[in-house]
Amino acid sequence: MTEGTPRFNRIYIHNVSCHGAGRALLFDGLPEQPISEVVLENVTIDAERGAVFSETEGVRMRNVTLRTTQPQALRIYNSRDLRGEGVRCNDRPLEESTVIQGSRSRDVTLREQQAVADTKPFWEQCREVERQIAHTEFPDVDFELRRYGIRTGTDITHALRRAIRDCHRAGGGRVVVPEGIYYTAPVHLLSHVNLHLNTGAELRFSTDPADYLPVVPSRWEGMDCQTLSPLIYACEQENIAVTGEGILDGQASRDNWWSWRGRGEATGPEGSDKIGKDKLNWFEQNHIPLEQRICTADDKLRPVFVQFYRCNRVLVEGVTLVRSPFWMIHPLMCEDVVVRGVTLQSHGPNNDGIDPESCNRVLIENCYFDNGDDCIAIKSGRNNDGRRWNMPSSNIIVRRCVMKDGHAGVAIGSEISGGCRNVWVEDCEMNSPHLDRALRIKSNALRGGVVENFYVRHVRVGECRQAVLRLELMYERVTEGPYLPEFRNIYLEQVTSRHSEHGIRIDGFPDKICVHNLHLIDCHLDGITSPEIHSITGAGDMSVHRTSFNGIDSEKIIPGSVPM
Repeated sequence: MTEGTPRFNRIYIHNVSCHGAGRALLFDGLPEQPISEVVLENVTIDAERGAVFSETEGVRMRNVTLRTTQPQALRIYNSRDLRGEGVRCNDRPLEESTVIQGSRSRDVTLREQQAVADTKPFWEQCREVERQIAHTEFPDVDFELRRYGIRTGTDITHALRRAIRDCHRAGGGRVVVPEGIYYTAPVHLLSHVNLHLNTGAELRFSTDPADYLPVVPSRWEGMDCQTLSPLIYACEQENIAVTGEGILDGQASRDNWWSWRGRGEATGPEGSDKIGKDKLNWFEQNHIPLEQRICTADDKLRPVFVQFYRCNRVLVEGVTLVRSPFWMIHPLMCEDVVVRGVTLQSHGPNNDGIDPESCNRVLIENCYFDNGDDCIAIKSGRNNDGRRWNMPSSNIIVRRCVMKDGHAGVAIGSEISGGCRNVWVEDCEMNSPHLDRALRIKSNALRGGVVENFYVRHVRVGECRQAVLRLELMYERVTEGPYLPEFRNIYLEQVTSRHSEHGIRIDGFPDKICVHNLHLIDCHLDGITSPEIHSITGAGDMSVHRTSFNGIDSEKIIPGSVPM
């Protein structure tokens, strides 16, 4: 061995799924310099040929699954101190499907994992992400709107815009809305401005579409466009906030925004002749540049209530939002977003509560949801637009929230073509006969996307209609397409429920496995009304530990699961 002898050591591979490989693994060291200190954890590989460990030392495998067309999924040559826990090769325990050869192949410990999977590292990562979030800071300067001559019961659009501009030019501070009812057209925030509503302040927004022109860059249901301004909007700003104990009222009803559906009759075959959502779909499918994607009031695309477009360091805290035209809070391609102590109450069509889309480092805590669609829906763009940006939503923390009504408590998708990773949901309550699902991931083979690392613990579900966990891979009845979605590394720990139709419902592809590495730990789901308890299609690598359904041990309920 010389200074030129290569040395490979201290390699950590975590949360990886690979399907369709030629060979699963190849670690090929040297007798004088073995490959050493390798950790494989939460790894699933489907391959033609098996894994080979040759001249290795100190390899550790935890929760590893190898599936190969070869009878022997793992061969070990001249290696030592290899240990495996929770390792399965071709659906058999590791020691039954491994060939060990070589005079130095000793100190090999291969056994089934009998203890519960250790989720502590996942939640330590959650705390690290929280520490990395950059928070807003504002000078201790108030721009009181009373100084701009406003009176309760009147339109304060121009005074509000002047105050925001003055605050921004002065280096930042708070623009304060005093107690009273006021009316306004859309509000556009600038950097270092905190729009603050005092207790008793109520800001009511215009329902005249003409007030929301000119159009601004945005996304509508995951598709890029220039459309009507959101009610509160910021574009490429930093260090901005909406805070206080006041009320933001979108004044939406069936007499105005809610009657818009974004649909209309096309007058011809060309994209310019299409209307609303049909036009937007045509833009996306034909890769039309953003500057040409103009959607006016004639297209009837309802505006988002609060949208931050490509902003950094964002805070929404304390306020109440009611009667939203469309989605309620929509951070889009943002970093370092905190939504805290917000109440969202609106039961119009598509009234999602909070929709972080293609965002990184988001904290949502202590919020109350009573809305007409998903309470929280994590997204990353639809179809070609999501794949073109390739900006996954990542590092999102949801905790201590109450979800009353909605299509789902916490959802990922369906506009998830850019992918999603690292989502933590902790200490939440979800309880309503009108709540369809507690936890939901949805996509299809046209949208695709990889959703991975979804960690849930200490969630209490009183009742929901369909299922505590629902995974949909054929959303909107799309049964085939070129972009298969994949959901992997899903951990539910200490989740309880009292009433639902199914415990787990997975609507996957009957001939493909696209759900991997699903774990239930210390979960107790009761009051399940369906005779079959669960409905599961297209899932692999399911494991359960100390979990029951209707009081029955889980391994007697879930066919093909691996009791841990």
